[in-house]
Amino acid sequence: MRTLASSRRNAVVATVPVRQTEPMARTHDSLDDTLRDWIAAQHVFFVATAPTATDGHVNVSPKGYDTFRILDDSTVAYLDLTGSGVETIAHLQDNARLTIMFCGFEGPPRIVRLFGQGDVVRPGDDGFGELLGRFEPVPGIRSIIRCRLDRIQSSCGYSVPFLAFESDRETLRDWAERKGPDDLVDYRAEKNATSIDGLAGITP
Repeated sequence: MRTLASSRRNAVVATVPVRQTEPMARTHDSLDDTLRDWIAAQHVFFVATAPTATDGHVNVSPKGYDTFRILDDSTVAYLDLTGSGVETIAHLQDNARLTIMFCGFEGPPRIVRLFGQGDVVRPGDDGFGELLGRFEPVPGIRSIIRCRLDRIQSSCGYSVPFLAFESDRETLRDWAERKGPDDLVDYRAEKNATSIDGLAGITP
């Protein structure tokens, strides 16, 4: 029987020259207008953190909705919404290291990584209200993660597949609205007190 894999290996594929739209890797002094516009057009981004301990777990989380903002040429922030894990918050409180990645699923291939020092701004902290005013309201906000960038890097993303955006999932919004503020406080106390490695997460 001829398998799909062997069919692919034996298929004759027409080759089309690919126009290189992004160098393999380059760094940027700041978030210029071109990067800002491109970032604003993306529907999802990923955040990566790790504990200081070498036996701890590295964490990568996908983020959606309209929750990312560029504050200035070298500072960004995003809304941290209530969920079952608290790895990012715990890691940032441990060592502040944060990488944010965007990749182009539509249009020209591009990956942008934002490296920096992150901090967790909770409701009641100095500056929380001012930061919150930069975002559209979303139910279930747990904190705002702010990152002061020390490296901005773009690369080609030639192997990233094309994926078409259909719509946001409303599941998390609906869940947070059904919970309500009081139940969300109880949920965070139960689920977000520590990371999977035992680092401190959110304290009441």
